[in-house]
Amino acid sequence: MRGVFVDASEELAKILERLTQPGDIAIRINRDEDIKSADLPKVLDGAEIAIVDHTYVPTDVARQCTGLKHIVFLGTGARSYMHLEELAELGIEVHLIRGYGDTAVAECAIAHMWAAARGLAEQDREMRAGNWLRDEGMELTGKTIGLIGFGGIAAEVARITLGSGMKVLAWNRSPKSHPGVEFTDMETVLAKSDVISLHLLLNDETRGMITRERIGQMKKGAILINTARGAIVDQDAMIDALRSGQLRHAGLDVFEIEPLPAGHVLTKIPNVTLSAHSAFRTPEASINLIDAAWKHCRRIAG
Repeated sequence: MRGVFVDASEELAKILERLTQPGDIAIRINRDEDIKSADLPKVLDGAEIAIVDHTYVPTDVARQCTGLKHIVFLGTGARSYMHLEELAELGIEVHLIRGYGDTAVAECAIAHMWAAARGLAEQDREMRAGNWLRDEGMELTGKTIGLIGFGGIAAEVARITLGSGMKVLAWNRSPKSHPGVEFTDMETVLAKSDVISLHLLLNDETRGMITRERIGQMKKGAILINTARGAIVDQDAMIDALRSGQLRHAGLDVFEIEPLPAGHVLTKIPNVTLSAHSAFRTPEASINLIDAAWKHCRRIAG
């Protein structure tokens, strides 16, 4: 049995090499982060396992990958890059990795929240342009953060925000409990929160969940943070809310189209802070990620 890491960054490639153990299956590393989907059949060359970080795997391309039986996707958001049910019909099983970057993503969400509250990105841009922009910030101590979805990342956000003196509300599809967190219905979370932070997987149920109507239910002047998936939010409705003042600010690490195209409307709105889907990218999370990928490969090969 062979594997190929199809789109390895230099950092992840080195970690995979470092964590290799005696007796492990052979995994060839393709050090090309910009590989095209159409090149996958050639790169895989009959290998049974593909480790995929961020490359789209269309079903018609996967059908051409002779021998492919397993995709180890480096994260939880595989549905943004491939159609799991169609791949299953081809006999290809997709394996996800959860929990590896809970702290990293939570800290990024918190960073976006604080930057949004104080308008740091806009002030930085203006000062670099020679302008002395001074604006009234928003104190977050004593304010309420609402968490939509409550898994490991949201639990970390709750830990940090509770420690900073915020009140934490949360909504989850299934019943949950967590120390210091008040679980309630979606409408209450939206109406009472000064900050809304999204922590949902993308699937048919959550796609477009944050509708124009739900954005309208948010407290006027609320901050929206999205480190989950861009397609969870109605982008046009969010943009309208940012322009009207319904939303004070949005902190976004994820987008409907990635990479975000040059000149995209979100790059032209001042009350938005953008980061390039990098919330999970820390050395600590990367080690956790590749360690989990190796465990999948060893289990498959065993």
